[in-house]
Amino acid sequence: MSQPVPRSEAERIQAFLASGPFAVVGASTDRSKYGNKVLRCYQQHGKPVYPVNPRAPEVEGLTAYPSLAALPAKVAAISVITPPAATEQVVREAHAAGVRHVWMQPGAESDEAVRTAESLGMNVIAGGPCLLVVMGYSEHG
Repeated sequence: MSQPVPRSEAERIQAFLASGPFAVVGASTDRSKYGNKVLRCYQQHGKPVYPVNPRAPEVEGLTAYPSLAALPAKVAAISVITPPAATEQVVREAHAAGVRHVWMQPGAESDEAVRTAESLGMNVIAGGPCLLVVMGYSEHG
């Protein structure tokens, strides 16, 4: 029996953070980019996380995977740091992979991606705060 999608943003964020394991779609090897900082934020908090990047063999010491379908474990929640046009495809791949929670980092969201994710019954966080702010991120961690 699937759980109802939480309504308020605070509830959606709480549900996202309570799930796991996590994946970062758009994980970057460049430490100045959000796709890297978000991955490191999960690491700093001891959360199980997989980087998804089709062009990198590893990110921050973790094996990187070319797609959500290639992950060695099922993930419940993803952070998306991709261009908005790519985010729409990521949402479809995430749904196919059984992902329930999608956090579109500021700049990654598109109205179409949000609508698609919501229509698929996913818990969507978009147009709101950055995961780095909510979880607490240290550049030196």
